[in-house]
Amino acid sequence: MSRTYIYARVSTEGQTTENQLREIHAAGFAIQEDKRKQRIISECISGSVAADQRPGFVKLLDRLEPGDVLIVTKLDRLGRNAMDVRATVDRLSEMGVRVHCLALGGVDLTSAAGRMTMGVLNAVAEFERDLLIDRTQSGLARAKAEGKVLGRKPALTPEQQHEARQRLAEGASVSALARDFKTTRQTIMRVRAAGEAA
Repeated sequence: MSRTYIYARVSTEGQTTENQLREIHAAGFAIQEDKRKQRIISECISGSVAADQRPGFVKLLDRLEPGDVLIVTKLDRLGRNAMDVRATVDRLSEMGVRVHCLALGGVDLTSAAGRMTMGVLNAVAEFERDLLIDRTQSGLARAKAEGKVLGRKPALTPEQQHEARQRLAEGASVSALARDFKTTRQTIMRVRAAGEAA
């Protein structure tokens, strides 16, 4: 027998999933709570965490069976980006679980129409990602042409680097220099490597 589950997620403490649950109930999805198996999964976790790394979603995956239906209000409840959402929907589809998204008119994302919708959304997401990459590369090229130094500010000034190389040559340890210059051992080792390469 087909069962209906709800997955609701918020990103930060202080937010609640109450609005998502109301929206789902208003759409006509009445969930009967089963004392043995929780059918409404609500969790507070960042959308940047992949669905299969979220404790609540992992519990949900353990409960879902072929023929079940999973309801979400928006696609971003399922994943951090279009690729992640697609992977999650594909996984649920392989399990025989139908996924309904209210923001897309309640379409079943595992149906032919739903797969087409997901394809369009993925194409748009890929286009946006490509535009972002192009803009970033153009900005970096312009900054370089203007003579701006890119990247993080060095941990040590050129004078400090020179002093560190001298002290290393005199036998000072990497750890002692890191303490003296209030930096990490890795920074001192990079300074040493740069001096050896020169």
